[in-house]
Amino acid sequence: MSATLAVDGITVEFDGAEHPAIADISLAVTAGECLALLGPSGSGKSTVLRTIAGLELPSRGRIVVDGVDIAGVEAEHRGMAMVFQRPLLFPHLSVLDNVAFAGIVAGVSKRAARAHAEAYLELVQLAGFGSRAVSALSGGQEQRVALARALAADPRVLLLDEPFSALDPELRTDMHELLARIRGELSPTIVMVTHDRDEAAAVADSVALLRRGRLLQHGPIASLYRRPLSLEVARLMGGRNAVPGTVRGGEHHSALGRITPAPGETWTDGDATLVVRQELIRLGAPTSDEHAVAGTVTAVAERGPRTRIMLAVADAALECEVASGAVPQPGDQVTACIPRSGCAVIAADAG
Repeated sequence: MSATLAVDGITVEFDGAEHPAIADISLAVTAGECLALLGPSGSGKSTVLRTIAGLELPSRGRIVVDGVDIAGVEAEHRGMAMVFQRPLLFPHLSVLDNVAFAGIVAGVSKRAARAHAEAYLELVQLAGFGSRAVSALSGGQEQRVALARALAADPRVLLLDEPFSALDPELRTDMHELLARIRGELSPTIVMVTHDRDEAAAVADSVALLRRGRLLQHGPIASLYRRPLSLEVARLMGGRNAVPGTVRGGEHHSALGRITPAPGETWTDGDATLVVRQELIRLGAPTSDEHAVAGTVTAVAERGPRTRIMLAVADAALECEVASGAVPQPGDQVTACIPRSGCAVIAADAG
């Protein structure tokens, strides 16, 4: 159930469209890895997934599975299975026969296919549900059946197209935990579409961030959060601090003062914007690894268990995010502590 996957220079153009739906996308997924395709609506995430599945034909490029180009192979012969946002179960079949469907269609005896299906129902924690009608299931149970049906087909690559987005937050967390257990037992290669950064962080080994059909950055989600390659990536990943300045002598100079990079990191001289995640900045006395700046609180916004605090620091605006509780109020003078390890600089020509 684990295969290597390479998307090599894939472009998809639709008739009458002014721009390609996706343009020159290249990605590599190792066997057993979970890749999240992340981005806003219209970014091309689902088009990439559908092209991998064979539901869209690329204008250019290759889809390579275990070293073999399958771009011209029909969808039903690619050895892939897809789970959609809606479960799309067969209403006239029982839960067990929904899961056994792929085996029966492939010519396996009904008894053997059902025995195989029972194991996957147990895997998704629905043992004993086989005789039920799908109409008797909850939304979360339906999606578990859809996942079991996909896994029972023994796919080389499992494709997930926002399968949990219609579930409430608690059920989504349950499904993330279930997916982790499935990965622990089967090590399937997974490509998953999501527009939710938190979901990508919860389930994926690596993330490919797309915007307007183009790949902006691909790597571990921590690198997209803390080492964005462009201001666009920083914004799409929810970063709220971007302070323009100049790198001179390997140090960034701005309204925040002179900030040196973390040990082992170097910054190239020139105009550059310093970015640092708001949740990494704290208020209080600095340590030796932090850069301290004095600021005035301009606004406070409660966000449940977290509070956003906006600061004016000289000619710059800075935002930090702290645990709710005893927080400063507008007009208060505070010291913001910026960890050097959390700072990154983006050259002016990187956008």
